[in-house]
Amino acid sequence: MRYLSTRGHADRKRFCEILLEGLAPDGGLYLPERYPQVDAIALQRLRESFNGGRPGGYAALAFEILSLYIDDIPAADLRALCEKTYTEAVFGTPQIVPLKKLEDGFYLEALSNGPTLAFKDMAMQLLGNLFEYELARRGEELNILGATSGDTGSAAEYAMRGKHGVRVFMLSPHGRMSPFQQAQMFSLMDENIHNIAIEGVFDDCQDIVKDVSNDLAFKRAHKIGTVNSINWARLLAQVVYYFAGYFQATTKDTEQVSFTVPSGNFGNVCAGHVARQMGLPIRTLVVATNENDVLDEFFRTGVYRVRGSADTHETSSPSMDISKASNFERFVFDLLGRDGDRVKAFFGEGLSREGRFDLSTDPVFAEAASHYGFRSGKSTHANRLDTIRDVYQRHRLMIDTHTADGVKVAREHREAGTPMVVLETALPIKFAETIVEALGRQPDRPAQFQGIEDLPKRVKVMPARTADVQAFIAEHCARA
Repeated sequence: MRYLSTRGHADRKRFCEILLEGLAPDGGLYLPERYPQVDAIALQRLRESFNGGRPGGYAALAFEILSLYIDDIPAADLRALCEKTYTEAVFGTPQIVPLKKLEDGFYLEALSNGPTLAFKDMAMQLLGNLFEYELARRGEELNILGATSGDTGSAAEYAMRGKHGVRVFMLSPHGRMSPFQQAQMFSLMDENIHNIAIEGVFDDCQDIVKDVSNDLAFKRAHKIGTVNSINWARLLAQVVYYFAGYFQATTKDTEQVSFTVPSGNFGNVCAGHVARQMGLPIRTLVVATNENDVLDEFFRTGVYRVRGSADTHETSSPSMDISKASNFERFVFDLLGRDGDRVKAFFGEGLSREGRFDLSTDPVFAEAASHYGFRSGKSTHANRLDTIRDVYQRHRLMIDTHTADGVKVAREHREAGTPMVVLETALPIKFAETIVEALGRQPDRPAQFQGIEDLPKRVKVMPARTADVQAFIAEHCARA
């Protein structure tokens, strides 16, 4: 299996090369040259591997799917990495991602049972083990640079803390995460973890990560890698839970299932796109946005229009306060028939110069829905409050704000006879202020996080300047 850039670079690389690299040399994102196909026989074998989510079933399923994309790690080692990652001890349940039934044909897939109570743990725990394995095999070190709007940062830091040969430099928008999210990250005192709060919004953080990744000389000199969903390995790990959700929602491999995915950066739902391209019987992939609706606008109109910092709303589902969806480039690459030159024109100079591109009159735009199964919708703060109240009153289940966006939009796209699975994104405790506003009570808090907001914090506040971040990285690498 070889991987190519969405912007047409001539290089073809193997999995372990791109695992440690992040962006391609031309600024594009990596995708496989082809999506492995899962026919009816293979789908039945995967269902048997999952074994209804019994102990070890998810790890076995992960190994089978990852093996389709990874051929430069010995099978026994890859299996051991999956078994080390996906355990009941780490994720609190043998199924790892159990379905929660709201009503007939309508489910939540619980992805928030990991160490940081968010779906990002599903991939990040594997990524931490993959990094440690490959760096040990090479006798190298890696400096991970990432950006977070809330959950990626803590998931990455908890996955990488104490890992040999790995340092983490995590950028977050200063003051724009929930108090719980900030405390999860900033209270970590591990020597290999560095938190940087950027005076701006998430997109400013993400732009700095891309700037550093595109500075090839700095990237090579300081061995920079990434854990954001621009890293293919992380997105690949997320493909697995679409298969697990499908197997739990169906009894026969001829049935179709739809998924609704709260989405800001397009990574989570892009994994669903990959699963669908592999042959998983997904009918629709519904993208649920908050007031920062750049993705909903595209799927409704064909216009992709990024917003500036001043036009990015600060909302009660802050992990989706994103107006420049970096993973969207992967889908557009497929939508445009894998034309790297067109993708480069749109996402390179085009977005920098005009801040938008328009596919509304291009025949391929219709294929976003007809061929690729995408739908979309938007949720507001009032919608979130109503949905949180309704789900709690009707089902005695407390959901977080992002999952509420998903439930609200999913209800608008349900179809008779097709199960709808909403991907849960986090536990409610991460967004306690809004839960209190909706329900008049505090959400339950896991024992290990009691009093976390009162712990000492270690964080560096910086202006949104790439050079400042590079200087900070260089200084701490020199000390090591």
